[in-house]
Amino acid sequence: MAWRVLEVSDEVWNVSIAAERRASSNRWELVLSFRSATTKGRSFWKPYPIDAVSRSVVYSQAERITDHELKTMVVEHLS
Repeated sequence: MAWRVLEVSDEVWNVSIAAERRASSNRWELVLSFRSATTKGRSFWKPYPIDAVSRSVVYSQAERITDHELKTMVVEHLS
């Protein structure tokens, strides 16, 4: 299930979130997954500068990311 659904230049993108932790760290880092719902096979992953010792804190901070910020990330990736 998508966390957010965005429309960027007539293309629909499903954005999902994940919290990852490296084996050598006690901090969780936010990673965003962008998958085109319009163009099959078009997707990318992007780290986002949110980290915390708790995975739930990472997810709650991710809720503050605006759709505008996410759309900007898609546009930058496609350029």
